[in-house]
Amino acid sequence: MTPTTVAPEAPPTDSPILRVSEMTKSFPGTLALDRVSLELHSGEILAVVGHNGSGKSTLVKILAGVYSKDAGEVDLAKHADGDTEIHIIHQDLGLVSQLNTVENLGLQGARGVSGFTPFDGAAEKKRARELIGRFGEEFDVTLPIGQLSPAQRSIIAIARALDGWTHSRNVLILDEPTEALHASEVDLLFEAVKRVAAQGAGVIFISHRLDEVLTLTSRVAVLRDGMKVADEARAGLNHDRLVDLVTGGSAVQDTLSTARHFAGEPALTVRNLRGRGIEGLDLDVRPGEIVGVAGVLGSGRETLPSLLFGATQAQAETFQVAGEDYDDRNPAESIRRQIAFVPGDRSVFGSIPRLTARENITLPQLRSLRNRWWSISKDKERAETQQLMDSYDVKPPRLEQTFSLFSGGNQQKIVFAKWMRNEPRLLILEEPTQGVDIGAKQSIYQAIDRAADTGAAVVVCSSDAKELVRLCGRVHVMRGGRIVRELAGEELTETELVLTGYGLTSDDAATDGPAAPSVAPSSPHTHHESENRT
Repeated sequence: MTPTTVAPEAPPTDSPILRVSEMTKSFPGTLALDRVSLELHSGEILAVVGHNGSGKSTLVKILAGVYSKDAGEVDLAKHADGDTEIHIIHQDLGLVSQLNTVENLGLQGARGVSGFTPFDGAAEKKRARELIGRFGEEFDVTLPIGQLSPAQRSIIAIARALDGWTHSRNVLILDEPTEALHASEVDLLFEAVKRVAAQGAGVIFISHRLDEVLTLTSRVAVLRDGMKVADEARAGLNHDRLVDLVTGGSAVQDTLSTARHFAGEPALTVRNLRGRGIEGLDLDVRPGEIVGVAGVLGSGRETLPSLLFGATQAQAETFQVAGEDYDDRNPAESIRRQIAFVPGDRSVFGSIPRLTARENITLPQLRSLRNRWWSISKDKERAETQQLMDSYDVKPPRLEQTFSLFSGGNQQKIVFAKWMRNEPRLLILEEPTQGVDIGAKQSIYQAIDRAADTGAAVVVCSSDAKELVRLCGRVHVMRGGRIVRELAGEELTETELVLTGYGLTSDDAATDGPAAPSVAPSSPHTHHESENRT
């Protein structure tokens, strides 16, 4: 989904507040940045885009001081009222969900308090409201921020980054800030970002979502294989042109999936499932079928995957896998029954970041690697891991590289490889392409298609309507913990998914009724034929 389009302002013409010159950085076997140069002006919103592994993260980490550069210069402007500073907001925001807005803002350094004085006094509350009010927002600053919307939490992070600026001509870097947001929340965040730029800051916006880049920014720099391959004004770009720049013209196009006919017993049968966020759900998925689950945040869609896998406890009148009752569900037993779960947060729930790619891939199933002395055969483990990393196009295919050092798209491919090694009969996916670039997204779509082609039943829980239309033959839409509608065939469109998720109909959208969320036009997408899928 794409937020409402606003016309980006033309880039300013004054001298840059940030100049990166000939930035170069190497890691063993990889040239991560190859003489990259960038300029950022006061009042400008600059997008930096590229594949996972293109060098974006390395650039940000050098600017943040996490990595040292091998060569090149970073020059920051000097002003009469102070030097330019760089402030970075990462995707995880760095907030503490159990604390309220006042306390989270105070983590950066309290003013007017000392010793053990708590940060919830009248002065601190007033200051918090003023900081949030800069962005046209009002909400209860005493609530734990875990109870606030993702957009409100993003605004708290921006407010904290801006707190204490002695002047406005600083640099604010936003690294994938919209991954957890819905369309209306993206609009809210974008308004906040535009206010920051209007006050004189230079903003660097890093995102995989190209439609958002075209909506928000005034200039776009494209990195590919560590090099800057384009630096163009937004006015001269459209979506197709930007895709070509990011991919080098090598984007994998969606192809029509082979129609499948589903017969026999379901691989998954669920009746009256009840658990966290779910209020009685029925679900059937047959081998080789890809079934989607859609719904807005809070609908139950986001909690269903862990309930099906057994990571979160739930009750059900019937829960069968391949015709066998499965009552006491837990992750270990689910793995034994060849159920795989790719969670939305791969760094927390889908991997052990400090382990290598090899260790992550083989961890769920080590028994098959034992030799005749019942120890792990390292040669067999390396051979299997190498074959899987090549098959799922992990680049670079380094078996012994720590998982956390791979780009987001390659991390997701490793998680897929880990589960597909076990030849799952049921594959449960939660936001399978969250935080990956367009090239990695197409590779993952192909992996999902392959899993279905080999007979796995696939459940895709996603907030991305375009993704569901691309992958699925039918999609269940949830509201209030229940399935309210199934869409298939000609009814299965991005617009219909969004409208149904918000409790609207096409008639509502065409009248003066409640305004429907904006849905961007997109290129035609194909999906699996729906014949014999109900």
